[in-house]
Amino acid sequence: MTPASPNPKEPSRRALLRIVGAAGLATLAACTSSPPSRPDTTGSTESDTAVSDAPASRVLLAYFSRAGENYWYGKRRTLKTGNTEVLAQLIAARIGCDTHRIEAADPYPNGYDDTVARNVREQDAGARPEIANPLPDLIGYRVVILASPIWNVRPPMIMTTFVEAVDLAGKTIHPVTTHAMSGLGRAPAIYAAAAPTAVLGPGLAVQGERVNQADDEITAWVRSVAAR
Repeated sequence: MTPASPNPKEPSRRALLRIVGAAGLATLAACTSSPPSRPDTTGSTESDTAVSDAPASRVLLAYFSRAGENYWYGKRRTLKTGNTEVLAQLIAARIGCDTHRIEAADPYPNGYDDTVARNVREQDAGARPEIANPLPDLIGYRVVILASPIWNVRPPMIMTTFVEAVDLAGKTIHPVTTHAMSGLGRAPAIYAAAAPTAVLGPGLAVQGERVNQADDEITAWVRSVAAR
């Protein structure tokens, strides 16, 4: 797939390195001033815990994403790479953060309706689905971006499992979501309740169907946080 061409609208390296503050991203260990290559959404991908080997990275992007049959403008479409994973890749390529994929011990079904039914059961029960892979060590990170789809107006329950299981005290957390029509949904309130000693920063919501056309939205979010 052909990489995207340089975009003059992208924030400068200096602007990204100045992303700071209680409500914003901390200083980034590395960044890029040109747009990343478009993730290939037609092929399979591997789990990418801690893609960056930089030992002093200050930002971690932890995400949960589901491929398979997804909602698509009122219909269904099968994705080999989930929308949230695509968005996570686009963000990580811009700001040079580490990434951690949250994987369910009991994988969600491939079918859309089956996943919806399971999610309703989990929400109704206040479930905490088990996470398959080891939790990341958050020592050294000042900022954690929490990325997920929005299911029934809130992040999947496995995101609450993750937030309650790691130590987010004093860290700035940014909710990032892919959605059909709910935006951030209840993500900010849920994360604030699950991590009351963390600082809630500005979030980013991208419609799942157009995640591959979200360059302007991602850029605007990075700029807005950098300007705080």
